[in-house]
Amino acid sequence: MKELTNYILQFGNLNQQQIDFILSKTTEINLRKDDYFSEAGKIPKQVGFILEGVVRFCYYNNKGQEITHHFVDEKNFVSDQQNFEAQIVATDYIEAVTDCKLLVFSKKDWDEIGNTIVGWHAITNLIMKNCLLKTIERRSPLVSEDATTRYLTFIEKFPALVNRISLSYVASYLGITQQSLSRIRKNIR
Repeated sequence: MKELTNYILQFGNLNQQQIDFILSKTTEINLRKDDYFSEAGKIPKQVGFILEGVVRFCYYNNKGQEITHHFVDEKNFVSDQQNFEAQIVATDYIEAVTDCKLLVFSKKDWDEIGNTIVGWHAITNLIMKNCLLKTIERRSPLVSEDATTRYLTFIEKFPALVNRISLSYVASYLGITQQSLSRIRKNIR
């Protein structure tokens, strides 16, 4: 729980009583590889903080192809925040790509924290802005680079992920086929 506390305190000041209150609203869950944290077609039920493991955000395009658009690893929040807050049906899947351990907040508990702690919304807004900026920063270079450069950029920015997740997910994230990724990997060795 220290990881969660340290993460939150980067974005605002809280006293020990407020921290204890937030921590009292968490539940620890485990996801097995391939389990869903949130599913398209369902209303997201929780916000999570990843203690161990990696999840991916993905969807199916109009051709039925699975597209991975980003990964989230340890010491980060994970949620379909917009749909969670509005309590509307999600369009993305959030899937564990490794076994995961998370601290989760239910909608009721998340709202209770927001209604109890003055300044909580400002903290969570900064957290969400940070998550969005990280996502944009990770995706932006991928648009203009060739496949080999995209892969090299991926392994440079995510050295801890490259050996932990399926190559099919990496290929999907990079917007290439798994065969193309295999050729690229073979050529750069």
